Amino acid sequence: MIEISMAILVHKKKILIAQRNHAKHMAFMWEFPGGKLEKNETLEECVAREFMEELKLPIQVIEPFMDVVHTYPEKGDFHLHAFWAVTHLDEAPKIMEHEDLKWVSVSELDQFQFCPADLPFVEALKKEQDKIDHLSTLK
Repeated sequence: MIEISMAILVHKKKILIAQRNHAKHMAFMWEFPGGKLEKNETLEECVAREFMEELKLPIQVIEPFMDVVHTYPEKGDFHLHAFWAVTHLDEAPKIMEHEDLKWVSVSELDQFQFCPADLPFVEALKKEQDKIDHLSTLK
């Protein structure tokens, strides 16, 4: 099973979503940024590293949100771990690995075609506006 760590990154009441690279599995679909767990690293360290490597954006991992196991027949089993996170920078993340990045409100999530493994997170986020509002106030 492939372990993936990702962030529900909240900034100014919006969530960062990323469009997958044209050359990758599930090309052009949307996801919550993150990546594969490396040996001898915690899930929290993994997601912070991935944000620095792929987006040049430092984040503060707050706490676990939820996790999901999903099977892609052509790729295998994935265990996705999502964490609430914030950033204190007003700078835009850098597009390096993705086709596009967007800051969106919860009400806008349904306008994007997410990878199947990310859909449970999208549905759960629709019930989390209070948490998003709270995280937006953290300094």
